[in-house]
Amino acid sequence: MPAESLLTVDGVSLAIRGSSILQDISLQVRGGEIVALIGPNGAGKSTLVRVVLGLLQPERGRVWRKPGVRIGYMPQRLTVDETLPLTARRFITLGMPASREQVRAVLAEVGAERVLDTPVQAVSGGEMQRVMLARALLREPDLLVLDEPIQGVDLSGQYELYDLIGDLRRQRGCGILMVSHELHLVMAATDHVLCLNRHICCSGHPEHVARDPAYLQLFGIDGARRLAVYHHHHNHRHDLRGTVVAGDSPVPARSAMPEEQGIPPRSEERKAHG
Repeated sequence: MPAESLLTVDGVSLAIRGSSILQDISLQVRGGEIVALIGPNGAGKSTLVRVVLGLLQPERGRVWRKPGVRIGYMPQRLTVDETLPLTARRFITLGMPASREQVRAVLAEVGAERVLDTPVQAVSGGEMQRVMLARALLREPDLLVLDEPIQGVDLSGQYELYDLIGDLRRQRGCGILMVSHELHLVMAATDHVLCLNRHICCSGHPEHVARDPAYLQLFGIDGARRLAVYHHHHNHRHDLRGTVVAGDSPVPARSAMPEEQGIPPRSEERKAHG
């Protein structure tokens, strides 16, 4: 039996200062499902997130949220004034009173317990993303909305964060709506992809979208080749600094070959393969 819908966006359109930003957008997020929004800069992804959160009202269409649904939101970026004395623990509880143990528990869940009493200005980019994710989790959300969750994170940290997001979905059973530019990573970590460029160019299972002519047209053949669906498997884990802390030696990850994606090789590669 399909999971219950947490969020339904139906035919949403929005213009800002006379410029059309969203055109007839529809999507649905169910419990235990990861839905990814991908697309180029200026495609309307973050605007759609603000509509989903109720911060912007659409001109046409509607946004339905399950009654009583709890939403945890992780913004794309956050700047904290250098002079503000704010620890990670105090930041997480701003507007959401919680005990020290509750904060410690959510930080431990995202692998960042050690920064509990560290000033937010002193944590790394990857650690700050985990702190913001912990803040979203403190609400015990039914639906997580993540806007560019790997912003400012190095490559090994990106893999770890996407693995963590998948773990959270499995352990908590929450639905996740996620925006990303890192298509080759996010498409392997999600159940349903919407390729957005002010309107929905294509949507469906990641491997289906990767072969869709609209996707190939939007990113170009070479772009699609570089952003091919990425199948990430590893037999080890990293700490917050990216150091291997358990398991066997790292195994180099691979992207699906172009031929596996249905994308023809470039002329020089055809020659190289005979």
